Amino acid sequence: MKKKILSLVGLFTGCLLLLSGCGAKGDENNFVVGFDAEYPPYGYMDDNGEYTGFDLELAEAICEMEGWTLVKQPIVWDNKDNELNSGSIDCIWSGFTIDGREDDYAWSDPYVDNSQVIVVSASANIHSLADLEGKTVGVQTASAALSVLEDPDQQRSLADTFKKLQEFGDYNTAFAELEAGSVDAIAMDIGVAQYQIESRDNGNFIILDEHLNSEQYGIGFALDNTQLRDTVNADLHKLKENGTFDTLAEKYGLSDMVCLE
Repeated sequence: MKKKILSLVGLFTGCLLLLSGCGAKGDENNFVVGFDAEYPPYGYMDDNGEYTGFDLELAEAICEMEGWTLVKQPIVWDNKDNELNSGSIDCIWSGFTIDGREDDYAWSDPYVDNSQVIVVSASANIHSLADLEGKTVGVQTASAALSVLEDPDQQRSLADTFKKLQEFGDYNTAFAELEAGSVDAIAMDIGVAQYQIESRDNGNFIILDEHLNSEQYGIGFALDNTQLRDTVNADLHKLKENGTFDTLAEKYGLSDMVCLE
């Protein structure tokens, strides 16, 4: 009986060890990154059907340094907190805004300066934020842009002038609706806006000169997972020091937005 009890204790301890540390799904060598699969240039599916992007390539480089296996886990952005808190993912790494969420996650150092902007059709008679009065503006559900437009201390007064603030699950759909004329403008991150416009290469869209706000991106971990956060954060700085970070930033057109030192 004593041996049986000891065996059970050992089994239980082993299970706990497997569930601890890096590897939200039970494999301690896995690094499971939760990301928005339709958020280029940070995370998206390329023409070969592979998930890639600035954030995912950074994660891959860190996994190579640590001997981990990167697991790219697409998530529904509105469900990101449930994924993190349930242990399905190790972190949220997808152009993730720190501002306004400082106390909600264990954050890496900020690595990209970002702004929330408005995209409109080049042919539209919309040249300033004031011109959005009476217009339908699209925005991604649970996004930083939505938070800015709903916050009374930021751009809530502007949003109150809209005819409608319409939420979309992803920005690809929002751009399709803008092109079809179903919405008049889209509120979004400047890096994503630039990528979307350049990838279409048709001159149909522009970014208004007036920005909604400015913010910074970081990698979000569960509040009690500071050990993994510290490891990843240190490796992020190593990638900056050896030039990998800047090379990837240039590849994805983000060099002007880098703030990691």
